[in-house]
Amino acid sequence: MLIVKPVEEKAVQEAVCLACGAAYDPDALIYAAREDEALIGICQFKLGAGCAEILDLKQKPDVSDYEGMFILARGTLNFIDLCGIHRARCKSDAGDLTLLRAVGFREIDKGLLEMDLTDEFNGKCSHCKK
Repeated sequence: MLIVKPVEEKAVQEAVCLACGAAYDPDALIYAAREDEALIGICQFKLGAGCAEILDLKQKPDVSDYEGMFILARGTLNFIDLCGIHRARCKSDAGDLTLLRAVGFREIDKGLLEMDLTDEFNGKCSHCKK
């Protein structure tokens, strides 16, 4: 069973970042996805005034689970939205660019992606719009 939940202990956060090839940031928050206790990937992010920054959306190198990573990303973005922050940004190298675009990020500048989270998780999301 796929489980996506926050990592609360900084030592565990550092370990899962290392396992996924991400630079650990002690000031960041993180969600991790696991399938039957095995780590799939992480989404490390920071909350800011009016905009969140996705630092890493990284899959463990020996794992291939696109759907799990998609759910991880959307779950993280939903949490950000629930915190009252309705914009998210990331650099294009924060993760797989195809996945970042699939979850809703759009390029706003060379190497910089952004997503408007307004109405994204209330049934009016960009995936439903024509």
